[in-house]
Amino acid sequence: MRIRGERECRDCGRQWSYYETGSVSCPDCGSIESTGLGDRERHTADPAELDLSPARQLAGQERWEKALEEAIERCGEYVRRQGFLRGGELLAFGDTYLAAAELRAAARQQRRDLRTGDAEEIYLLALLRGTDAGERPPPREVPGTEAMRSARALAYAKAIEEYRSEVGTYLDDHPNPGAASVLGTVAEHVKRVQALDGDVDLETIETLVDATKAVGRAIRADEEGTLAATRDRLGRL
Repeated sequence: MRIRGERECRDCGRQWSYYETGSVSCPDCGSIESTGLGDRERHTADPAELDLSPARQLAGQERWEKALEEAIERCGEYVRRQGFLRGGELLAFGDTYLAAAELRAAARQQRRDLRTGDAEEIYLLALLRGTDAGERPPPREVPGTEAMRSARALAYAKAIEEYRSEVGTYLDDHPNPGAASVLGTVAEHVKRVQALDGDVDLETIETLVDATKAVGRAIRADEEGTLAATRDRLGRL
């Protein structure tokens, strides 16, 4: 949606940026009566912080089921709020978002699976430790079970879809045929990943993640060379 992000309080005159605070309440007097200033810009991103320390504490107390529930809830809230357009600007496709999507999917899978081993629990603990710091385990560290591998692949595929959708909205206002073409190729590969229910080589999905990140960087920095290199990588999949 398009909103005027710069606000001025009608009661006390304080000006602030809704793009930064995500709140319509005046930061000084608390009034919700304000006037929008400037032009309307596309905006989907709410200020969102991910804190998994409560889930880590529960895991440390060996309350594993409760830890998974906490992680699923917090990651779900973060992913829902994490849009990629802020005041008309395109944001990066970040690792915290990807890791949160994977942790939510992997934790859900763990709760459904009655036969889980040490490798899966160790991997989930690694996600719990690093997700809110933007750390993503490399593909080689994902346990070899079909459930964990497909959880990562499908979570990433969904995340790529969400980012691609918002980039498409951005391109409505700032046309870039090269970026649109690369995103179209990424979309075709994502559909294949989903059709196979995530049963793909994890290096393939990592290539799609890298390509999506590269498109965002190329758009923000106006780098045609990055798009060309990304198109070549996708062509080798």
